[in-house]
Amino acid sequence: MPPRMKEIYNTNVLPALREQFKYDNVMQVPHLTKIVVNIGLGEALTDANALDKAADDISTITGQKPVITRAKKSIANFRLREGNAIGVAATIRGTRMYEFLDRLITAALPRIRDFQGLNPNAFDGRGNYSLGVREQLIFPEIEYDRVDKVRGMQVTIVTTARTDEEGRRLLELMGMPFAKN
Repeated sequence: MPPRMKEIYNTNVLPALREQFKYDNVMQVPHLTKIVVNIGLGEALTDANALDKAADDISTITGQKPVITRAKKSIANFRLREGNAIGVAATIRGTRMYEFLDRLITAALPRIRDFQGLNPNAFDGRGNYSLGVREQLIFPEIEYDRVDKVRGMQVTIVTTARTDEEGRRLLELMGMPFAKN
């Protein structure tokens, strides 16, 4: 059985986008490609366990093992050398991607304190959306007692939309809670 978000996309979002933007072909309609969840860890240079704890958090949230990201350049002011481990990231596609998006929209975002909606202007110019989460505790999978430190994370939703307007409409129709301007 396909994930709930995939069904919503096929039954509601696809026809609505095709109607609004007047696409001739179904393959022109924007869809989700992948979601990247990333935690940057400056403290990983001094605390070796921070990387493991962040990797555990991401694997619990996304359901797959993250990769360790390494520094591309040395920066003396930050005591950073090229090749140092400075973060963890997981790229989710397919069924897991739709399930993660469903959990993000229905369970995690409503748990943010004083939530007024997401910034509708955080698109990159090509229809991809990025949002920052201040703490991993908003995800119901994370056990509060096992958290050693509150860490923020970056969630990037990559779409096939050509413009920000198409990407925004795609995510709105999928249920993304954008703030009203």
